[in-house]
Amino acid sequence: MTIVAKQPKISVAGSLNMDLVLKMQRMPKVGETVQGDEIHYISGGKGANQAVGCARLGAEVKMIGAVGGDAFGSEIMERMRNFGVHTEAISKLEGASTGTATIMHTSEDNCIVIVPGANGHNTAESIAAHAELIRRSDVLIVQLEIPMPAVETALRIAREAGVRTILNPAPALPLTEEQIAMADYFTPNETEFELYCGTSITSEEQLFERMTAWQKQYPEQTLIVTRGKHGISCATADGIVTVPAPIVKVVDTTGAGDSFNAALCFGIASGWSLDQTLPLAVKAASYSVTVFGAQDGMPTLQNLN
Repeated sequence: MTIVAKQPKISVAGSLNMDLVLKMQRMPKVGETVQGDEIHYISGGKGANQAVGCARLGAEVKMIGAVGGDAFGSEIMERMRNFGVHTEAISKLEGASTGTATIMHTSEDNCIVIVPGANGHNTAESIAAHAELIRRSDVLIVQLEIPMPAVETALRIAREAGVRTILNPAPALPLTEEQIAMADYFTPNETEFELYCGTSITSEEQLFERMTAWQKQYPEQTLIVTRGKHGISCATADGIVTVPAPIVKVVDTTGAGDSFNAALCFGIASGWSLDQTLPLAVKAASYSVTVFGAQDGMPTLQNLN
């Protein structure tokens, strides 16, 4: 059984969305109308998902972000509190709409359309207002669903305070070398990593070559590429390690990456080695796809033992 010596303190600066999940037999073609089977309204957003994932594993989690002054915003705040996430640093913006993600989901895959809403109102100043919260954390994790000035400010505050940082570059947006270097851990999926490499990757050999080159460019950073059913590959100064994913029955792939990043964050904040953290994080991601809904699929430590 995994034993946690102390409760890790984690801060999350990121997005909070209401997910509108449309279940259908197949994706529509361009210009085509298809009939859906079901629609579900589920609290989501990469920031919120990762915050919930960390809290479910037992961390003390404080979320920095924004929701609108609408019914979706109120529901998201209540769900976050119910999952054990501290919401004092989440602004409720009257006159703004809560961010939404419309997820078209089939038995084989999903595609997502995001409307930022209140997430787009996160600024460098709104993040800086919670600088002390970040400084008191063991780890800060950020994504790219809020404006880049807000992300960069959070990373800079953490780095200056000696707080370890995880940048999950999703959705993949242009980043400068300086911005990338602000992250102690960089966690793209394969598609995102191709964008940052500026070239397509068609084989595992090419992937490892690009990862090795990346590690040489950012020698103080740990690069972890998530690879879906193939697990993850991690590049450090000691070389590349791949952790395969267990075979599971897939119900919903939404949130698998968020579950991985949450468990990675939890392990790092707990003071675990990568040898201990990575297999648990891969297991967490695999568990999450067996449950419908990103946040409801986040495992506890008991689920992973």
